Amino acid sequence: MGAQDGTVDVAEHLASILAVVEPFAPVDRPIAEVRGRILRAPAPAAVDVPAFDNSAMDGFAVRFADVQDTPVTLRVVADLPAGTAEDPRMDAAEAARIMTGAPLPTDATAVVPFEDTRAGLAGGLEAVTVERPPRADGAHIRRRGSDVRAGDVVVAAGLRLTAGRVAALAAAGIPSVPVSRAPRVAVVSTGSELVPPGEPLQRGRIPESNSLLLAGLAEEAGAEVVLRGSVDDQGDGLRRAIADAAAAGADAVVLSGGVSAGAYEVVRMSLGGVMRFSQVRMQPGRPQGFGYSPDGMLLFGLPGNPTAAAVSFELFVRPALSALEGASDLGRPTLALTLARSWRGRSGRTQYVPVAIDRTDPATWRAVPPAPGAGGSTRGFAAAAGLAVIPPDGRDREAGDAVDVMLW
Repeated sequence: MGAQDGTVDVAEHLASILAVVEPFAPVDRPIAEVRGRILRAPAPAAVDVPAFDNSAMDGFAVRFADVQDTPVTLRVVADLPAGTAEDPRMDAAEAARIMTGAPLPTDATAVVPFEDTRAGLAGGLEAVTVERPPRADGAHIRRRGSDVRAGDVVVAAGLRLTAGRVAALAAAGIPSVPVSRAPRVAVVSTGSELVPPGEPLQRGRIPESNSLLLAGLAEEAGAEVVLRGSVDDQGDGLRRAIADAAAAGADAVVLSGGVSAGAYEVVRMSLGGVMRFSQVRMQPGRPQGFGYSPDGMLLFGLPGNPTAAAVSFELFVRPALSALEGASDLGRPTLALTLARSWRGRSGRTQYVPVAIDRTDPATWRAVPPAPGAGGSTRGFAAAAGLAVIPPDGRDREAGDAVDVMLW
């Protein structure tokens, strides 16, 4: 892979990256350890959910035929808390006090909530007077397997395991699942002008923020950051950083700065033999670099402008990290919104505009682009909720026009 420049579309550049990404081998992990990871095989339920017929309300288990003419008084023959194994016999005109989640007696066909009885919970355990009948036979009963049957797929392969999905696995009796490990990422900012935040600024120097930005985005994407730092444009600092990343076991190195056509582009000069540099038809983020080291680390070269670096991460690095994990969907959710103010179009380049979302009117959310001249503002990017995608047709968008917004 050489250092030749070429002009490509966003989709073409992403495809060239994904073509060399090989997903990690799955590893089996207890479900207590898999939140945030990608599931690599469908997870079938080990048990029915619910595992038995149970009460959906606190109240009284009854025989539906006994409570058609209300008010009616029934003899209480049992008290059933959640977790009990008791299955009391219920004859005509008998009931059992029952709590939510407790197994339903075999003879019961409905549950009457406490609020539909004369004395409710305080009515004691000898007799209960039902004042309002259940709406139907089977009322307030959760039937065995009504949520999931044993063998049904609980979570599909390729999905990231949220807390809710992990809970669904646990409820279905699944003790462990195959997942991908977290990608290990190194983040390196380049530029002799960079100094740590808070240090005195000499003329021509700026605080370094890209490594924090890109490391944070990597962690939000589910990666483990194994190295973060910055290097000068001079010397062999970049090569040493690449070596340190390899020693730390990095799967990918994300570089910012040094990928343009200027005289001091350290990434181009140092890594031209293993990276390809392209001009991508996008704004911001036109100059891009990608390659891989001899030992297989993915190498991403992103622009130095913070907004351009972040947009480039979203379009190229995040999908590649998801592909390493075997995710089934590599993109962000997209929502069609109307613009709150006009935006100037551009021919030949797709624009990715950081937008806030105005939720003042619940019926019509609006995408709020930066004020004219503030498209690269770091503060504006910090307030953004997503990227509005403006096609490269050169047509200006007016307030009220619809645009697609990639949501964070």
